Amino acid sequence: MKTEIIKINNPATAQDELCRAAQILRRGGLVVFPTETVYGLGGDATDPDAARKIYEAKGRPSNNPLIIHIAHPEDAEQYAVTNEYYYRLARAFMPGPLTVILPKKDTIPVEVTGGLDTVAVRCPSHPVAHALIKATERPIAAPSANISGRPSPTSADYCISDLEGKVDMIIDGGECDIGLESTIVMLRGSTAVLLRPGAVTYDALCCVCETVELSAAAEGTLAENERPLAPGMMYRHYAPNAPFVLLDGAREAFIPYIQSRRMSGEQCAVICSAEEAKALDEKNTVIYGDPEDLTTQAHRLFSALREADVLGCDVIYARKPATDGLGLALYNRMIRAASHTVIKI
Repeated sequence: MKTEIIKINNPATAQDELCRAAQILRRGGLVVFPTETVYGLGGDATDPDAARKIYEAKGRPSNNPLIIHIAHPEDAEQYAVTNEYYYRLARAFMPGPLTVILPKKDTIPVEVTGGLDTVAVRCPSHPVAHALIKATERPIAAPSANISGRPSPTSADYCISDLEGKVDMIIDGGECDIGLESTIVMLRGSTAVLLRPGAVTYDALCCVCETVELSAAAEGTLAENERPLAPGMMYRHYAPNAPFVLLDGAREAFIPYIQSRRMSGEQCAVICSAEEAKALDEKNTVIYGDPEDLTTQAHRLFSALREADVLGCDVIYARKPATDGLGLALYNRMIRAASHTVIKI
């Protein structure tokens, strides 16, 4: 398959390109597009064959559900059973980086939902994503636009590296603002169950919902034989090719630990702050933000994992983040990228 690669910075001046992308989607093709979180691998969410193509292009297990992207929060009425609490969340956080799991309607095939009777609904705020959904006039099913299990792509270059020749079109809309996938919640009455943390934090959800529960899988793993209710719940996910290890301990212990590993002959890459990189002579280091700057760390994490991989080291190390606020979303991605490998230092 020949993949067409186009750039769109301003949807208002790219109507012809957007119409061409929409036509691809309506005829069952695949289009990669930017969102405010990460790039998505899109197909018509009402077409079971398009869903199968998405799973095939990613190499993704077909029991791992896809998120459907809609242009306006109220569009969910056509595809899911909504309620008061969905609209409370929608008023607070949509358009934006929040996905809500609801009972599905027959307009969405089970091929999109991984066989579940629920559907994950999101209304992205990125102008290109919004314009593409409107032009298509259908919901777009879209997981992250990468090979399954790899770090999610936050720029078109990573999408091209993973998916060129496997999709019909890649829309380059620049770097994604947030860098981590959307927060995912499931509604159970007036309770929101947080399945995947993201930029909409636990504390922010508590301001809207009467009760917010943190799923055990948000910090840990799925129970044996437990099916994933949402994307990103697998044991190993977002992973570089090299083994990735989290180091749990005080900042003062981090540099000496890396130095000791180097002295032992280990070729190690380190994802760290600029100050820590300087202390390590900037050898095989990838900077992803100061320890207190969680927004920059989130924006840089997936790119940093890919950049560290390119260094060709035996192992990649990073410090375990705090798990409050946005730190919980960082930890959720990092612990899966590390296959839950954590060393106390």
